[in-house]
Amino acid sequence: MRIIIIGPAHPFRGGIALGNELMAHDLIERGHDVEIITFTKQYPRFLFPGKTQYSENAKPNLTIRRKIHAYNPLNWFKVGNELNAAKPDLILVRFWLPFLGPAFGTILRKVKKNKHTKVIGILDNVIPHEKRLGDQALTSYFLKPVDGFITMAKSVHQDLMKFEQSKPCASHPHPIFHNFPEKLNQLEARKTLNIDLHKTTLLFFGLIRAYKGLDILLDAIAQSAYKDTIQLVIAGECYTDEANYRDQINTLQLNESVVFHNQFIPDAKVNLYFSAADLLVLPYRSATQSGVTQIAYHYHLPMIVSNVGGLPDMVPHQKVGLVTNPNPQAIQQAIDLFIRENLATEFAANFEQEIHKFSWNSFNEEILTLYAKINV
Repeated sequence: MRIIIIGPAHPFRGGIALGNELMAHDLIERGHDVEIITFTKQYPRFLFPGKTQYSENAKPNLTIRRKIHAYNPLNWFKVGNELNAAKPDLILVRFWLPFLGPAFGTILRKVKKNKHTKVIGILDNVIPHEKRLGDQALTSYFLKPVDGFITMAKSVHQDLMKFEQSKPCASHPHPIFHNFPEKLNQLEARKTLNIDLHKTTLLFFGLIRAYKGLDILLDAIAQSAYKDTIQLVIAGECYTDEANYRDQINTLQLNESVVFHNQFIPDAKVNLYFSAADLLVLPYRSATQSGVTQIAYHYHLPMIVSNVGGLPDMVPHQKVGLVTNPNPQAIQQAIDLFIRENLATEFAANFEQEIHKFSWNSFNEEILTLYAKINV
């Protein structure tokens, strides 16, 4: 088939861009003709508090065309007409933010006029973590021209049912990111990061937003029976006020226990952090799926996650990690249990049993099965 993927890709950074590229590679290996249509402009400044939207990675060996201006309506009609004329068999469109509903929805309405192209929406979110006025209308506008949907968490499927119940929908967990550099020797990774070589090292990784609960984790560490033997490495760019976390660290007297790298971590350095750590902690207040857990799978790094959204499905309790409530006492108890019972070795041994569920091959098989259903 001729397949077009709409969404972020090089030169844009982030997990969704990376996922689109890995999905494209697998579809090409299956014999399909695949290209990615990405943005000329993705976010206006008010929606992007980070330092840059662009990746440091080299361009992947893929056909990637920058065409979509996310907030220029005249562009949407132009791109829609071009894709209409191109008549791809299938368009896969990644959706994670209502702001993009008007652009994607308008483009897809134009495409659908060719009476040939089928559209599958790959839904990272339906209802966003950080809600804004008008989200429901913008999401509805996007969903209407889509023929079928893939969700990556039960919670996203449930959210979709609030908008759309008549169209085919399939679910598959978020696949693993397998393109990162190889795991390093732990001591060497810690030396490179200039952190303590011998403390139990917890990792909080990824963009820092209020819903991700870094404040909960800091409170939990302050209450831990192992406080003096723990170090927390925070690795990610703050999308909230860093000063609030710095003040909390000072108040809790955790300055000697916390290493704060407030920056977007490029792909080439991800292995440093996951190799140095003993445990990934995601104390999220809300969640759908998480790309960070899938990096942990790649590096066989045990996890503690909150029992919100799709996280419990992605991290089976007592197999590759612990699932607990998103409050300081519960997170503290999980950390202490992990250390006291020396669960690292037990959990690490179970990763191979779980990883098979998260392949891009399996994910794309689900897409093609759904395409067959909507193409009758």
